[in-house]
Amino acid sequence: MNRWIGWGLLVIAAAWLSGCTGRTGRTVERFTLEVDLPAQFELKTAANYRPATGETCTLPRRRGKRPERKVFFTDYKPVASSVSYELPLTETVEGCPLVLRSVEFDFYAKWGTRSTDVGGNFGSISIRDRLEADLPGMPDSGVQEILGQCKWHFRTVGPLHAIRKLLICNSLDSMGNLQESRVGGVAQRPQLPGKKLRLVLSVSKDELPAFDDRWVAVPGGWRRCRGKSFEDLFAYCAGNTTDFKPIKMPDGRICDVYPTCK
Repeated sequence: MNRWIGWGLLVIAAAWLSGCTGRTGRTVERFTLEVDLPAQFELKTAANYRPATGETCTLPRRRGKRPERKVFFTDYKPVASSVSYELPLTETVEGCPLVLRSVEFDFYAKWGTRSTDVGGNFGSISIRDRLEADLPGMPDSGVQEILGQCKWHFRTVGPLHAIRKLLICNSLDSMGNLQESRVGGVAQRPQLPGKKLRLVLSVSKDELPAFDDRWVAVPGGWRRCRGKSFEDLFAYCAGNTTDFKPIKMPDGRICDVYPTCK
């Protein structure tokens, strides 16, 4: 009896291991996705699979768990950190051959100590069958870097004109120049097996007003325009660069200049 049980366990183990090579018996090709995060950043990563080119099968619409979408979560850390995943380039869901089409990122960052002092933004990497001739592919190093930078944009809310912040993240080109596009890029699927895609995210030390014509730059930072009155919540400058109103800092102080509180 024990011998038959042993043979049964062996068969089950062999079947499980064969599943790692896919239903066709071929080894599933994978690559490494690495994301470098600044301090106090949280990340949600989603790898999205769709029918391969030429396939006629379709995936059903469904709520809740979707096997064609792999989701990963990375919690806040007090210091800069790096996270990596080994992602398959192909999947088979309900008999339908799928390929990785995109990787989506949801970034969340803390700008204060309260639970609500959080800003968010997003980005994505498109995984294509082939790339246009003018787009860079996988370098000889086997590591394709995609650069992005986030910047905090401040505004005021409520009757005390309290500071709140918005997180805006954009791509950087290979020279470090800020682009208008969201964080992300493109990669060619046939170039990825055994290689690495590395998303490097940074945060600018400079902050900017979230909206135009609401603040005036002064030594030490920015002053909030008064508008029609102290109670004016919108308070456009409208050419008046001499009349201002105090603001409430995240730590509760009432100040004239953000962020130095001079």
